[in-house]
Amino acid sequence: MHAAHRLKVFFNSIKGKIFTLFLVAFLAACGLTLLNVWTLAAVRERLHLSERYDDLSSAILEARRFEKNLLIYGGVESRREGMLYLDQANAAFADLAEDIGRVSGSRGLEDFRQTLDQYRREFAALDAAKDGGKDLARTTGKRLVDMAEELIATKRARIHKTIFEVSLLPFAYLGIFLVFMAILIRVIATSLLTPLSMIGDITARVAKGDFSPVDGGGHHIEEVAGLLEALNRMALELTANQEDLLQARKIAALGTLTAGIAHEINNPINNIALSAESLLEVHGDALDDDAREIAGDILAQADRAGEIVRNLLDFSRTEKAQFSPLAPELIIKSSVALLKNQIMISGLAIHLDVPHDLGQVAGNLRHLQQVFLNLLLNAVQATPPGGTIEVAGRDASDFVCLSVRDSGKGIDPEHLPHIFEPFFTTKEVGKGTGLGLAVTYSLIKRHSGRIEVESEPGQGTAFFVYLPKAAKNQTVSGQSDHDS
Repeated sequence: MHAAHRLKVFFNSIKGKIFTLFLVAFLAACGLTLLNVWTLAAVRERLHLSERYDDLSSAILEARRFEKNLLIYGGVESRREGMLYLDQANAAFADLAEDIGRVSGSRGLEDFRQTLDQYRREFAALDAAKDGGKDLARTTGKRLVDMAEELIATKRARIHKTIFEVSLLPFAYLGIFLVFMAILIRVIATSLLTPLSMIGDITARVAKGDFSPVDGGGHHIEEVAGLLEALNRMALELTANQEDLLQARKIAALGTLTAGIAHEINNPINNIALSAESLLEVHGDALDDDAREIAGDILAQADRAGEIVRNLLDFSRTEKAQFSPLAPELIIKSSVALLKNQIMISGLAIHLDVPHDLGQVAGNLRHLQQVFLNLLLNAVQATPPGGTIEVAGRDASDFVCLSVRDSGKGIDPEHLPHIFEPFFTTKEVGKGTGLGLAVTYSLIKRHSGRIEVESEPGQGTAFFVYLPKAAKNQTVSGQSDHDS
């Protein structure tokens, strides 16, 4: 079955079709060559038979000549010579009997034999002194000569026909060559030129930014089908990479902008916070309740503004982090420990299922803790009391997949494409900056990983973080955000 499949694949390929075409042409050439050899052999055989017919005719004519001498001059010598030539005619007839039967049929063969035997008897009975039997011998002899000449004429006609057929063989060769070339050109056109033109159009579309898959129409040429499949796979990967690149460019541009803004407003915020703290510490007793409440609000909002600035600085951070092999179990447990109290206060249950034998990932512990802190914090905020958060790990070929799944309200489908964009948030005003997932996306990209999300309204949300495995006994350096 496997061999049959391989043969089918081979004959559906370009090399298979060309091989088949050349094999057919070779077999046709061999057939024509064998036909040519057979025809030449037939011509030689017929020429040889023609010579024997000439011998038969010559022997009969010589016997007729001695018949004339015998009738005019008489003599034993003429009778003896004539009988010798008739013996030669009999011998030639015996050699040609089978061919005469093919040429004249069984009746013609029998007529010739009877006529030859009759002439032999009549020749032997001739007597120059007697008139009886002379006319009969002349008539039989003439009839025998006519029959021999008729056989020779038929045989020569057949020889000429065979020679004509042989002369057509070069034209047959030429016809086969022309047919072969026409089929070869068609095979090249359908198997190579048309697909190459299609591929040229595809690459032109890709160059213009059109990465839509191409319908190969179930192309039956193996190489072309494989090439179209590879082009479609490349187009899909380019689409995905282009989306990632656009997202990275957005983050890089916003990072540059937010870094400048954060540095500019950090000092005024610090001054506001220090002034509010000093006011409460120095003049707190002199302030009435409303004033102390206002000062406390100022300090709280300054702390909130400071947190936003810190998020902006994390988002715009470009320094290269040192990566090292890390155990996924360590990353998850250390991240969960930082939010353990908040999870308990929120009335949530958390389940960990991260096998210790997943291998190590290449990463920066602080950055990866930030990633999972952001994901866990989002899960805590999205899940009502009594809900659950599940953190799991599994092997994914060259990656380790770490997932965070909650039983919260989920994300609307129209929001999913935008959740990693900076400043996009579905939380209420004042409860989020929209930078958490953008920072998470940026940090994962620095680790040459990827993040995926699945969510349905009312069914909760799951984030899947894919981190590349670290080489054994090897420490690696990370990439900056703007390098990714």
